[in-house]
Amino acid sequence: MIKSMTGFGKAERLVPNKKICVEIRSLNSKQLDLSLKMSPAYRSFEPELRAMISQKLLRGKIELFVTAENTSVETSAHINKEQFRAYAGQLGETLEFCGMKASHDAILKSVLRMPDVVSASNDTVSEEEGQALMEAAAEAAAQLDEFRKQEGATLIADLLHRVELIEKYKEEVTPFEVARTETIRARIREQLAQLKVDVDTNRLEQEMIFYLEKLDITEEKVRLTNHCRYFREVAAAEEAPGRKLGFIAQEMGREINTMGSKANESNIQILVVKMKDELEKIKEQVLNLL
Repeated sequence: MIKSMTGFGKAERLVPNKKICVEIRSLNSKQLDLSLKMSPAYRSFEPELRAMISQKLLRGKIELFVTAENTSVETSAHINKEQFRAYAGQLGETLEFCGMKASHDAILKSVLRMPDVVSASNDTVSEEEGQALMEAAAEAAAQLDEFRKQEGATLIADLLHRVELIEKYKEEVTPFEVARTETIRARIREQLAQLKVDVDTNRLEQEMIFYLEKLDITEEKVRLTNHCRYFREVAAAEEAPGRKLGFIAQEMGREINTMGSKANESNIQILVVKMKDELEKIKEQVLNLL
């Protein structure tokens, strides 16, 4: 199934005292450009996250955001009671030895500044929390992939419709092409008649044949038809055809441009412009495909 490169996915997991939220966003890119933004506590999971995202999402400018919300009512700070008592005892003994007195508030403030009295909670990630993180990331990636499938189906339907329009305009060229040949022949004979000179009829026919062959666009029309057919085949058969469809669109452009340079007829030029317009839209949309 054809997928777009743009998408969004979000998943959450609850663990004791925490809610882990993972968001993944994807935009167009020629290669995989993966950026991870998360707490330093989760950095040890970065290689595993990168491997999983690379395998599931393949290509695009992808940003993964991990946030962890503390759901516990307890503070993350921890007071070491044993250390507090030891420092307070030493400080009291020192003040008494020096014959000094201090208020309880002053002693409290001094002790709280001592090393290892107040410390933050342990930042190590438990096995349960790590598993929850990976599960949330996998679910968010799956949501993004589903988003890509839905948008991809819309994109490819639009692309195939535009290919049909190009083929339609190509077929509309045929009657003007036949009329153009007769018009060119008549114009050449008229200009020669105005010169009032003797002309070798056989030689004139040969030269007109050579001239008209240079303006013939039959080969370009056949090749354009083949490119359009190949475009459909690749779109139907391959899962990630974005690059290949881009190359085919370039080849379609070569044939359309050559038809325009050989047209020598206003109605054909108008149809060529219409084909170019549809082709430019195809090229723009193909960049969105995986």
